[in-house]
Amino acid sequence: MLRAILWDNDGVLVDTEQLFYEANRDLFRPLGLELSAQHFFDWYLADNCGAWHLLEPRLSAAQIEAEREGRNIRYAARLASQPIPAIDGAAEVLAALAPRLRMGVVTSSNAAHFDIIHARLDLRRHFEFVLTHESYANSKPSPEPYLLGLARMGVRADEALVVEDSPRGLQAATAAGIRCIILRNALTRHHDFPGAWRVVDTLPQVRAEIEALVAEEG
Repeated sequence: MLRAILWDNDGVLVDTEQLFYEANRDLFRPLGLELSAQHFFDWYLADNCGAWHLLEPRLSAAQIEAEREGRNIRYAARLASQPIPAIDGAAEVLAALAPRLRMGVVTSSNAAHFDIIHARLDLRRHFEFVLTHESYANSKPSPEPYLLGLARMGVRADEALVVEDSPRGLQAATAAGIRCIILRNALTRHHDFPGAWRVVDTLPQVRAEIEALVAEEG
């Protein structure tokens, strides 16, 4: 029986994937490298390698880390300088599900970025906990973040459901043994997401799939 939902954040609860793509594109452009949307999908959303390998021939490890930190600072400033919208339907879907199902967030975002985004939204109250990049050693597509989420809730994998938007998020959920609903967005709509339990395009459709599962198991 379904008891818990583990939600990704970027692209699932908040509309930030495009902004993060642009932050990375803007980092590489002055260095003479053009990070396309397809590159971002392949290296950030499907894998977790990023595009840092493009800098390795010309920069040291310390210099690359400095570039990464600079990107994080600029991305945080950008998040703080403009309203970050929730994905359409997020508030209504979470409010409808929270009284009946336990919920947590499992994200690859830095805690500082997550806090900036959610400081101006009213979504965090629906979640028992938030696991960010700092919460675990190995990020998605490793199953570690979702296994930690299960442990925090004290539920089995077959009692949980994951909502994700990326191939590496799906891989992480699947490796943890958890059913996964994929919510596609503009950057991921071209992908088929083989192995997903369901693939949808809106949060109300996510809710409909969850409601149907609860009714079936009830």
